[in-house]
Amino acid sequence: MNLEEIQNPSFLKNYSNKQLEELAVDIRQFLIEKLSVNGGHIGPNLGVVELTLVLHQLFDSPKDKFLWDVGHQAYVHKILTGRADKFDTIRQYKGLCGFPKRNESEHDVWETGHSSTSLSGAMGMATARDLKGTDESVVAIIGDGALTGGMALEALNHIGHEQRDLIVILNDNEMSIAPNVGALHHILGRLRTAGKYQKAKDDMEQLIRKIPAFGGKLADTAERLKDSLKYMVVSGMFFEEMGFTYLGPVDGHDLEELKHNISYAKKVSGPVLIHVLTKKGKGYKPAEDDATGAWHGTGPYKIENGEMVKKAGPPSYPSVFANTLKTIAREDERLVAVTPAMPGGSKLDLFAEEFPDRMIDVGIAEQHAATMSAGLATQGLKPVYAVYSTFLQRGYDQVVHDICRQNLNVLIAIDRAGLVGADGETHQGVFDISFLRALPNMVILNPRNENELQHMLYTAIQYDDGPIAVRYPRGNGTGVKMDQQLKRLPIGKWETIQEGADAVILTFGTMIPVAEKAIERLSQNGLNVRLVNANSVKPLDEEMLSNIAKEDIPVLTIEEAVLQGGFGSAVLEFFNENELHVQVKRLGIPDWFIEHGSVGELCEEIGLTPENIADTLASMIPRQQKRA
Repeated sequence: MNLEEIQNPSFLKNYSNKQLEELAVDIRQFLIEKLSVNGGHIGPNLGVVELTLVLHQLFDSPKDKFLWDVGHQAYVHKILTGRADKFDTIRQYKGLCGFPKRNESEHDVWETGHSSTSLSGAMGMATARDLKGTDESVVAIIGDGALTGGMALEALNHIGHEQRDLIVILNDNEMSIAPNVGALHHILGRLRTAGKYQKAKDDMEQLIRKIPAFGGKLADTAERLKDSLKYMVVSGMFFEEMGFTYLGPVDGHDLEELKHNISYAKKVSGPVLIHVLTKKGKGYKPAEDDATGAWHGTGPYKIENGEMVKKAGPPSYPSVFANTLKTIAREDERLVAVTPAMPGGSKLDLFAEEFPDRMIDVGIAEQHAATMSAGLATQGLKPVYAVYSTFLQRGYDQVVHDICRQNLNVLIAIDRAGLVGADGETHQGVFDISFLRALPNMVILNPRNENELQHMLYTAIQYDDGPIAVRYPRGNGTGVKMDQQLKRLPIGKWETIQEGADAVILTFGTMIPVAEKAIERLSQNGLNVRLVNANSVKPLDEEMLSNIAKEDIPVLTIEEAVLQGGFGSAVLEFFNENELHVQVKRLGIPDWFIEHGSVGELCEEIGLTPENIADTLASMIPRQQKRA
């Protein structure tokens, strides 16, 4: 079948199982070929092909609502809802989003790039349906990893209490980005091995119905017998105790079994959870054999052998982070690393190879990770909470309430700070400066390159005056020479990279090379611009700022972060509070969510380019000279 001719999923209504099986083969081949070019979340999507086909055959999207948790498992859904012809553009600038997108299709009713949100969203939709008196079905599809998130458990508790009609598909592939951790994972493990439960329960109910009319003690005994069956067959029927009708485990690649259970769920009153077992990466051997989560989301790869297409280059910032931690941990026994289910992405798996007892993966639980780190710090340890910028947002209250308020010595290592590219607006790490800068006791550092990162981490671990955050970008470093000896850096003292008397650029991190190119352009016109590595976002180098004010030259701040409440705002606040009259302009992320594309394309769109920086400074300098 030509998948690019699909307009909507209605054609599936009359498909036989044989036709669905053939279509599943076509879809898998399509995904393998398309994603080999630009990469994407191939593993999760290869695992949900049959499930997605059956859902679209038995339900009527968009009237019936599908909420795909995390959203990276929605590629097949996109194909069946008329977007296969645009798959060459997925995760590319101005192309298809890698996650559900409401303005992309009426079939995308819920946007998400973070885990554990689908159940709360589904409960909201089911409640709205009942209040309005309509009859659509609401189906949330959530992975076993995402189910460990605290928000998902809060929603399960509420859904079970309210008893509204709602279907939860638990897509259990035993593997998220990293091996799942926690007690709930072990509960699911027991359920996977208890496939006879539903049949035994049905058999018991049929037996009871055959008993002639009865009452009193006999009826009570029979009901207790039926209710206790789950404890006899399955140790700990978690979901039924939460108020759900539990169906499963179901083979997620058996079309008939899927149809039978989902059709039955549609008839059941109240919330139903269907436990579906799938194989992540099914149909493509390299992805099926993945034991590390590397095929969860990939860059380009060679179809014939699954070899990743990687460009040689300097070490990545996360690998420098992890290797630096190892070096420090050999001398400092206080150091403990904490991650919320991202050991591979943060490279803490490298740290764990040498210090397995000092790397703690708490699962998808950013809030718990933050407060646990605070608890570690109260006992004299030095926790390093390694978290992506976009996921740190999920633990903000804990950073405020448990870390900063108690002024505890927690190092927050903020990975993926700044623009991240193809994952788009849910993953751009551009808000952390703004939301952390407002917090008392917090220190925020940002290195200009991988060499400064290692020294900054050493400085942060030696810092014992409260919480400190070190933020660094995704991807490879700049290729600078790495010092062999770690050293402490002065906090709140900036570095002048290049002298100049006509204007000053204050910036940090990835924007320093961009600013250098802008200064080179301006120098060709006879303008001399100073470049400052403002590597301490909080505290500011107040002495340097005061001296700049005395020089009476314009200042341009540049940040790969939101302007509202950001670094440039901090500079303006300092000048204002000290009644220093300085011409200041700011460049950074504007007041909208930045969508997907390469970092270069996104910087071009928002004006973080050498050309725009040079033009902005040129417009400031003549006015300053005329005034002088």
